[in-house]
Amino acid sequence: MTINEQIKSLCSRLRLYALPRLLEPEAHIAQEQGKTHVEFLHDLLAREVQEREGRDFQRRLKAAAIPPRHDLDLFDHNYSQGITASRLRDLRRLGWLEQNYNIILMGPSGTGKTFIAAGLVYEAVQKGYKAYMVTMEDIINTIKMKSLMPSAMTAYNRLLKADLVAIDDIMLFPVKKEDAAGFFNLINTLHEKASLIITTNKAPTEWAKTLDDEVLASAILDRLLYHCEVIKLSGQSYRMGNRKSIFETVQDSSLAGDNPSQR
Repeated sequence: MTINEQIKSLCSRLRLYALPRLLEPEAHIAQEQGKTHVEFLHDLLAREVQEREGRDFQRRLKAAAIPPRHDLDLFDHNYSQGITASRLRDLRRLGWLEQNYNIILMGPSGTGKTFIAAGLVYEAVQKGYKAYMVTMEDIINTIKMKSLMPSAMTAYNRLLKADLVAIDDIMLFPVKKEDAAGFFNLINTLHEKASLIITTNKAPTEWAKTLDDEVLASAILDRLLYHCEVIKLSGQSYRMGNRKSIFETVQDSSLAGDNPSQR
C-alpha cells in the first residue's frame, strides 16, 4: 500500500471525507508554490473544514424547508408598508434571536409576511442556528401523528431542539380543541428557550374564535407576546400586483408592414 493510500485509509477512519480527494491536487499545488509541510497541512485541513461546513449548511438549509423566494435583499418596500428598510436590517442582524425574542408578522395576504419570515430563517441557518419553517397545518398534523409515526416524532423533536421556528399562516383555519391543546404544549415548551416567528392575517383578538377556546388562546398569546415585536404590514398584494397571464400580447409585425418577405 502506497503512502497516499495509507493516508486515505487513515482519513476514512477519522471521517475526513474531503481530504482524500484533495490530497493529490493540493500536494501538487504545494510543490509548485514551494510550500512548507506545515503550510501544506494547514491548507489541506482548511479545505476539509470549508467543505464540511458547506455540507452542514446545505443539510440545515434543506431541513429548514423554506420557500424558494427568501432573499431579503429583494424585498420590495413599495408593496408593503409597516416595516422600513432600517427596521428590516435590524431584524437581519438577529440580535432578537440571541435574546429569545419572538416576532409576529400581521397583515393581509401578499404583503410580505411569509417572505420576511423565510428570509430570517435562511439568515439564521447561514449563521449556524437550527431554524425551521412550518405551516400551522404542518404542526397540527405532526402533533396528531407523533405517537403513531416515527417520522412525525422525529419532526416534533427537531422543533423542540430548534433555536428558531417560523410558523406560517397561524390560525388561518379552525383548530379542534384537542389539537389546540397540543399546539399550546409545543408553544409552552419552546417559551423562552427558542424564538418564534408567527405570520398571520388575523388579529390576536380573533384567535379565540379559531381555537374555539378563549382561555387557551389567551394562554398562547401570553407566551408569544411576553418578549415580542409585533409588525403590522399593509399595502397592495405583491402577487396581485405582479400577476402573470398565460396570454402574451404579441405584436403582429405583418400589420406594421415590417416583414420583408411580404413586401
